[in-house]
Amino acid sequence: MERKNNQYGICGVYCGQCPNGNGRVKMMAGELKRLVDTVRYDWLEQAVKSFNFKDFRKGLEWFSNAQCPMCLNGGGAPWCENRKCAPSKGLESCLQCSDYLTCKNTQYQREWYPFVIDNYNRVKQVGLQKHLEEEEERTRAGVSLMSHLERRCCKAIKLEEE
Repeated sequence: MERKNNQYGICGVYCGQCPNGNGRVKMMAGELKRLVDTVRYDWLEQAVKSFNFKDFRKGLEWFSNAQCPMCLNGGGAPWCENRKCAPSKGLESCLQCSDYLTCKNTQYQREWYPFVIDNYNRVKQVGLQKHLEEEEERTRAGVSLMSHLERRCCKAIKLEEE
């Protein structure tokens, strides 16, 4: 199997649009770490007893050095069965499998990222490589998973009124 694009997850999610896969989390954590170090917020621990600056700084350090290498490069969730299943069927992606819509291995993706059903249908129409080219083009145009994840995870956003 020739893989022309390592930015996609075998499961049907396009990792190049994920803030952890495309390096956005790493970059932003690095920037925040730089700002915190520059402004020298270590005094905050003395002012707010419940705040552990060392642990906060350690977390920023971790995120600023971490980036998901994506499943095709050995990354992704360690519990993911899709990396074994699709290749065992001779497939580059679960999106090529006729069982995609009912498979227990892709249930998580279908529930958390329901747009993968559209991806599955698109692959049936144009093939995997064309679909991946389209996703790469969408990524270059600025499409990301952020708006989907924000709607999914941030149910209510309320700005404080001054």
